[in-house]
Amino acid sequence: MSKIDDKLIDVGAVPALSGDAARAVVAALTRDGADVRFVGGCVRDLLLGEPLSDVDLATPDRPETIVALLEAGDIKAVPTGLKHGTVTAVAKGVPFEITTLRIDVETDGRHAEVAFTDDWEADAARRDFTINAMSLTPDGSLFDYFEGRCDLARQCVRFVGNARTRISEDYLRVLRFFRFLAQLPAAQPDEAAVDACREAAGRLGGLSAERIQAELLKLLKARNPVPAIELMRGTGVLEAMLPEAGSSVDLMALSGIDDGDPVRRLAALAPDGGAAIAHRLKMSNDDKARLSQLSPPALSLDVAATAQDVRQVIYDIGSARVRDMILLGWSADREGRAAAWRAMMEVVNAWESPELPIKGADAVSLGLKSGPDVGEALRAVERWWRSQDFQPDREVCMAVLRHHLGSVR
Repeated sequence: MSKIDDKLIDVGAVPALSGDAARAVVAALTRDGADVRFVGGCVRDLLLGEPLSDVDLATPDRPETIVALLEAGDIKAVPTGLKHGTVTAVAKGVPFEITTLRIDVETDGRHAEVAFTDDWEADAARRDFTINAMSLTPDGSLFDYFEGRCDLARQCVRFVGNARTRISEDYLRVLRFFRFLAQLPAAQPDEAAVDACREAAGRLGGLSAERIQAELLKLLKARNPVPAIELMRGTGVLEAMLPEAGSSVDLMALSGIDDGDPVRRLAALAPDGGAAIAHRLKMSNDDKARLSQLSPPALSLDVAATAQDVRQVIYDIGSARVRDMILLGWSADREGRAAAWRAMMEVVNAWESPELPIKGADAVSLGLKSGPDVGEALRAVERWWRSQDFQPDREVCMAVLRHHLGSVR
């Protein structure tokens, strides 16, 4: 076994790895003396100084032993993937994915048959990239068999071993390659990896829509996904995965002003795709509806819209969709009218959704019989209230209601 160096990493300063939940899981798994380590993305992100989300661990123990150890420690054990050696521990409400060390016996580009092992280096060798193949003991000793830490330092995304072999084991690794390129701020793509991805572009059609969707949305969340997107375009991967993709110009502009929302960015990258993309990638119903709203013939905001105009649209479709419309309009504006778009965004940010100050009971109290006429009376007052920019209060609206009822009787 080789360590990157003898200097311990300060795991104690990272709550996700040293808090009560993590300590409870580690204590349970090591009760019989097993070697347990943090693995994968949490180690990578720790070294990058990024916040940790999911925390994964590995151990030579078999899944049934893992379950028994967790339950003996009063920790909930969820058998999420026993065939592949995966158990999820839930400690103090926090999930930890625990996997038995394994090697691939047979792969078909989508799924793998695995065998369990007690060899940490063999387990690391089956992982996708060097930056994801490191492991870390609970006391802070880093094991790095393939120079992943050096690759992190030089912002290089490199496959473990032979790139073509790694990709042939799971073609989703092509998309993951570009996703990690997008997530590293000064990424340097490994030439052998790029060549292997180019060769594999025609094989991506066999991947499930859900897996493609997940990787695509993660990629689009990166601070600036455009360099990776353009490299995908040059290798044929973008056309294979997202044939509706257009120019990246709007996406580049959007990436400089937005909050990283991946669905909105997808609308900027493929403005004419809309519902077709959402359906093909089996996105959620909410995302399908949103992409449909943001694709032609979608509503749009004119840069000359007044604050009152913006409030009217917000009242109809909500702040979230208007924020989408402003950001997409702003990113497509080539005339440098940022101040106008920014002013519209300030209107959205200040919006507090109002309610019409009167209700059906008020119309009935004035003598109107319950039924369709009540709804029509309220709609009439609402149209007037909206024309006044939602400002009139209940007393004024009641006066308008009385006037309306007097005019229709």
